[in-house]
Amino acid sequence: MKNIWTYEEHILAFNLYCKIPFSKINANYPPVKELAKIINRSNSSVAMKLANFARLDPALKARNISGLTQGAKGEKIIWEKFNNDWEQLSYESECILAKYKNKSIEYELYDIPLYLEGREREIIVRQRVNQSFFRKMILASYNNKCCVTGSNYVSLLSACHIKPWNKDVKNRMNLQNGLCMNILLHYSFDQGLFTITNDYRILLSREVYSLNDPFMSKNLLSYENCKITLPQKFIPEKVFLEYHYDTIFKK
Repeated sequence: MKNIWTYEEHILAFNLYCKIPFSKINANYPPVKELAKIINRSNSSVAMKLANFARLDPALKARNISGLTQGAKGEKIIWEKFNNDWEQLSYESECILAKYKNKSIEYELYDIPLYLEGREREIIVRQRVNQSFFRKMILASYNNKCCVTGSNYVSLLSACHIKPWNKDVKNRMNLQNGLCMNILLHYSFDQGLFTITNDYRILLSREVYSLNDPFMSKNLLSYENCKITLPQKFIPEKVFLEYHYDTIFKK
């Protein structure tokens, strides 16, 4: 019987923890069963490992949700490694997952030009893998719903960086630097037409009131001062919200 979880198994468990809503953590959830099969463990042991990670999540603690009260040292080590270097550990976890599935890390990527080779190709592959992982993590944290409208039409949902990914390399994979929004609101946020305050309310730019576009102004005006729906895990860091207000928001 397998007992001790390896480093790679812990990495894969945390990878899955990030990709599924907290409410879905149970032995019968298909992704849990899939990982259990991949690493040759029972469904219940994988579900328990995910619940062990939940005990370390500040967002859950803030809601008085503790997960399991006791866990292994390995979970804390992996939690801290990810939080200290989301960029590297996200990619590493996807590489390990691909290895366990006996597939190339590129197996889900369809837009990598064939002519790219060597270091240039490696950089693009890493970017695409991490972008895909970030989207999956953010949507899972927000239970596949837009944090503003509540829309759950997944094809139109995107993972929005609060502090732009090209402005902060260290935090572009940090889940507390992300929001789940529909595409229209995502680009409106990026353009500074609205921001989110430290108490998680929507603040509109003055430009919105003078937009010569009835569709845009009507849709944005209806959300003035509304509180966004917070994620189940990884609540947005106020330092990122403050950056958006100070630097991007069109006051």
